[in-house]
Formats: sequence, C-alpha cells, structure tokens
Amino acid sequence: MQALTIGCGSDAPRVQESPAAEPEDLAARPVVLFFGTSLTAGLGVEPDQAFPAIIQQKLDSARLDYEVVNAGESGATSAGGVRRIDWFLRLPLAVLVLELGANDGLRGQDVSALRANLQTIIDRSRARHPDLRIVIAGMEAPPNLGREYTGAFRRVFEELSEQNGVRRIPFLLDGVAGYPELNQADGIHPTAEGHHAIAETVWPVLLGEL
Repeated sequence: MQALTIGCGSDAPRVQESPAAEPEDLAARPVVLFFGTSLTAGLGVEPDQAFPAIIQQKLDSARLDYEVVNAGESGATSAGGVRRIDWFLRLPLAVLVLELGANDGLRGQDVSALRANLQTIIDRSRARHPDLRIVIAGMEAPPNLGREYTGAFRRVFEELSEQNGVRRIPFLLDGVAGYPELNQADGIHPTAEGHHAIAETVWPVLLGEL
C-alpha cells in the first residue's frame, strides 16, 4: 500500500485523497507518522518518491502491518508543529518520526525555543498515546551561523533523545547533504535518488522500534 499523504496549510489539515475524511477513517492499521518539513513532504519529487513512501514499501515488503502517514509541510517550523500536532494525534499512532528543526536552523531561530517546541510535541504525543515509540531526526544548522550556534543546535536533538529515552537519527541528510547529484537545483531538497538514500538512513532506526 502506498504511503498516505496529508498536506497541511496554515488552517485546518487537508487530506489529499478525501478532504472530508476524519483521521480515524484514514488508517485501519497502526500508523507510522512522519511529522516534518518539506524534506518529509518530498518537495520537488513525486509523492511516491519521497522517503516516507519508500519506507511504506519497505514495511510492506517485510510484511510489517503499519500504515505510513506523511505529515510533512513545506516551510514548517517547530512552533508550527506544536500548532498542528493535535490533529494528527487522533490517528492510531504506533510510531512518531519527528523531523522538525531544519527551518528553525535556516532562520537562525533561538535553539531554546526549538528545544521547548519539540519537547511539547513529544509530551502531547505521549499523553495521547502512552505506548507511542518516537524517533527524532537530527538536523544540522548552516555553518555560516557560526560554531556556537551550530553546536547548540546539534545538541538539541542529542539531549532530547537522551532525556526522553527515544531513538535518534544523528543526521537525516547524512550522505545526501552536500552531494549535488542527490539534490535538486536549490541544493537543499533531495532528488528522488536522494530520498532513497534518506530511506536507507531511516529504515534501520525505524525498524528498531517496530
């Protein structure tokens, strides 16, 4: 089964396949929710080429009975994630893959606010789904923001993982960032080949939670 893609704008979430559907109608199986930015959404590639869709293919091939929901939003920040997470918590969540922070870093936003926002998302998610497994996708801030900022930014993901006892992908774009052949012309968003590389990074970490 293909990954279910849910697009979210500034207002209420929009379900691409069925705008009138409620979350409970969207997935009969336990859900692996990819909650993130345009990297998760697959900006610039076809929906079935984005790494969450590739993860769905891997789950199906492994006969693991989970439904992937792609809740990536272009331009999403950690603060925006706090505002929209509750809608997705009505799904039958089994695993949350939290991929937020890239846009906070690109804008040089306060790392303490990033930390607080991600912790709020984790807390709300666990309150609604006490048995939820969580994976944090680590990101890197642009080096032009300086060593102090980039170090503090990186530590947010490391420390949240340790403090909450959850798995962490050290750097979601490992082996992709900085490789022109795996990125689109903007140098930020992966190509279809880049998404395959991301899926290979995500898969072993995710598999450890299933």
